[in-house]
Amino acid sequence: MGNVIKNKKYYKLFMDLLFDIVGSIFYSVGIYTFAKMANFAPGGISGLALMINYIWKLPIGVTTLILNIPLILISYRVVGRSFLVKSARTMILCTVFLDLVFPHLPVYTGSPLLAGIYYGIFTGAGLALFYMRGSSSGGTDFLTMTIKALRPHLSLGFVTLAIDLVIITMGWFVFGNIDAILYGLISVIVTSIALDKIMYGMGATKLAIIITTKGQEVADHISKVYDRGSTAIKATGTYSKTDRDVLLCACSSSQAYIIKNAVHEIDPSSFIMLADTSEIYGEGFLTK
Repeated sequence: MGNVIKNKKYYKLFMDLLFDIVGSIFYSVGIYTFAKMANFAPGGISGLALMINYIWKLPIGVTTLILNIPLILISYRVVGRSFLVKSARTMILCTVFLDLVFPHLPVYTGSPLLAGIYYGIFTGAGLALFYMRGSSSGGTDFLTMTIKALRPHLSLGFVTLAIDLVIITMGWFVFGNIDAILYGLISVIVTSIALDKIMYGMGATKLAIIITTKGQEVADHISKVYDRGSTAIKATGTYSKTDRDVLLCACSSSQAYIIKNAVHEIDPSSFIMLADTSEIYGEGFLTK
């Protein structure tokens, strides 16, 4: 039993490091390869670090790490020790790649618009890998969580957007070009989309909620057509007082249309609702 627990611990540590390393590479590609030479500031601490690098030529990674120190001190009690330790490891790895590895690699010097888009894709991918393992690249994540804890009525999205807008707007004065704001906004939007798609879109599923008087027949037909099981709940219509079955059937987005048609083949009067779900854990779906 002790060996099993020990092996699980080492496996978890290995996966944490693997995700941190790959995520740090993606994160550094976004910042150093695409954003550095495009003269715009994306949101967050990385945006501040890029502006400081533009003015004083200070290394991006070390600058980001230094800017994170006061945020860590402010948010320590809110984010907790475990999250902070993991994030510290992630931030150190990002610093190594940003300052020691990527300065020796080519940077993109083409269209700032494309730079903003690809910044968003790579940075979003890197952040997704960090978040999947309960870590963070630091920066405004700490500040956002602290503000949310102190002012729980505020929207998390609003707080994040407000902080990013302030930093992006500063890029106008630093780079002397209003286009810096537009490219910065594009980069933040693409980052958000990439982050959501990787963390949730890949595992996006549907939950079919089927109300029918032929529950077992419908369930058998769904199983026959797409080898997908269902869960039946007995219910009574409040208007008709008729006994009905409520079937819950989890499926992929591509299966939803076929399952809807399969239900109507058995019971044309059935009532079907298709709900979006981010993730489903269990046999046939994601496993922890």
